Amino acid sequence: MAITNHERVGRAMEILRTGLGPFVEREIATAHPPKTTPARETLRYLDKHDLAMRPIPEWDAHALLMLMWKSWNVVFRTTLGHAERNYVSELRDARNRWAHQSSFSTEDAQRILDSTHRLLSAISAPDEAAEADKLRNELLRLRFNEQARQERRRGAQTALKIGASSSLPAWREVVVPHQDVATVNLPRFDGRVSLWGSWSP
Repeated sequence: MAITNHERVGRAMEILRTGLGPFVEREIATAHPPKTTPARETLRYLDKHDLAMRPIPEWDAHALLMLMWKSWNVVFRTTLGHAERNYVSELRDARNRWAHQSSFSTEDAQRILDSTHRLLSAISAPDEAAEADKLRNELLRLRFNEQARQERRRGAQTALKIGASSSLPAWREVVVPHQDVATVNLPRFDGRVSLWGSWSP
């Protein structure tokens, strides 16, 4: 059974959660002084106090992306660049749209999967990056097949129109005209000649 674009985006968020969790935990632990609890130290960036006692890899994609965005200059700027920050911003927006049951076009889903793949590749999460890339390629293949079907349908309709117009014979080849129609020789009307005879004014 085919999945929807909304479901594809949901899968991208789950892949992000799995790939980002260990990376975010490692970067937070590196940036904070020793003997501190990274989750507690970073709660000031979030309104998710229920996460206080849970390790960062168990956080959802929204919390991880929000943490990366809010603590970018302090923690993540040293290992990631401007392009990766743009991916984080874009994926935050995609996650919010997904959570609010917004619809996604094929182009939207393709873009989100591509950004997911690029961000996961940048943080060296090869398994998750490959999974996102697989979803993206499947969607590209479906899109290509649909475009090919539409082109074939348009081509078939054009061929039918051309074939119909070119294969119709002239009416004289289908119906034999009556003898008086076939032999009638009407004179040209020049103002002096009438169909009922000739006369001069």
